[in-house]
Amino acid sequence: MYEAVRWGERGARINDIAPGIIVTPLAIDEFNGPRGDFYKNMFAKCPAGRPGTADEVADVAELLMSTRAQFITGSTFLVDGGATASYYYGPLQPD
Repeated sequence: MYEAVRWGERGARINDIAPGIIVTPLAIDEFNGPRGDFYKNMFAKCPAGRPGTADEVADVAELLMSTRAQFITGSTFLVDGGATASYYYGPLQPD
């Protein structure tokens, strides 16, 4: 947000994308590793019910870089299938 103000003076927009678990070769290793049950539980209890894909993150980037997003600046876009929301307000809340 701070940089959005500074760069806005130059006519630039500053945003960021905060992806959750995205299916990559490394993520697949994690799913099948010792913490696999943790990830499976997280996906089962988040609104999307699955991990994300690189294409889904790219879709957000495409929007943010387009003129359709020309009024958006200083924002963070959480692309995690609702896992964070579920942690704070749903079945993933810690006990």
